[in-house]
Amino acid sequence: MKFSDFGFKENPFSITPDPRYLFLSRGHEESLAHLIYGVGPNGGFVQLTGEVGTGKTMLVRSLLEQHLENVEFALIFNPKLSRRAFLAAICDELGISYTGPPYSLKQLIDNLTRHLLEAHTAGRNTVLVVDEAQNLSPRVLETVRMLTNLETARHKLLRIILVGQPELQQMLEQRELRQVAQRITARFHLSPLSRKETSDYIRHRLEVAGVSEHLFTTAGMWLTYSLSGGVPRIINTIL
Repeated sequence: MKFSDFGFKENPFSITPDPRYLFLSRGHEESLAHLIYGVGPNGGFVQLTGEVGTGKTMLVRSLLEQHLENVEFALIFNPKLSRRAFLAAICDELGISYTGPPYSLKQLIDNLTRHLLEAHTAGRNTVLVVDEAQNLSPRVLETVRMLTNLETARHKLLRIILVGQPELQQMLEQRELRQVAQRITARFHLSPLSRKETSDYIRHRLEVAGVSEHLFTTAGMWLTYSLSGGVPRIINTIL
């Protein structure tokens, strides 16, 4: 059978993180507010954690589609990198040129700092977003801490948002990373949906896909909650 047989324009329960399907539960709304705060002039260093499938990447994509004025993003989705490769990836995202390989840490940091100063002078906020940040090595996390030192007398030159699974918080609680943890200015943990939110989530996705009528009984939606634990990705997989 085709999705159109049920009146859908498309699969309402795809696991692809499409911002059009973002459902703002209370937790998702607060998470997005923290991300937007991280982009602003007082943002600094923000951490967002949540279990696999709770919608963290969806929130990141929604942040990127906010059409925020005078903001440029460097988005790192695969942070299993060395320090040099991590800094080079940031430079690539921001269109910063460098020579090599081989290229030195000093060259990358100097070029990045120059770009950040120019962006600040032009009135732009530069934001580094690292998804799956629990995969950052301790050495790269120390490099992230070092990047928080890039500042003028009054403003941080680089805002940083770390998004990851709960293991990220566990890493930052280690003694050798306490200086990194101390730099974080805002933290939020995204929890799974409640039973009511699960029902609302299902209805929301159906409406976005073009169907406003109720295709699931209340008992069916509660069973979905019981099987999924309120994790959106598992809900989508079940349905």
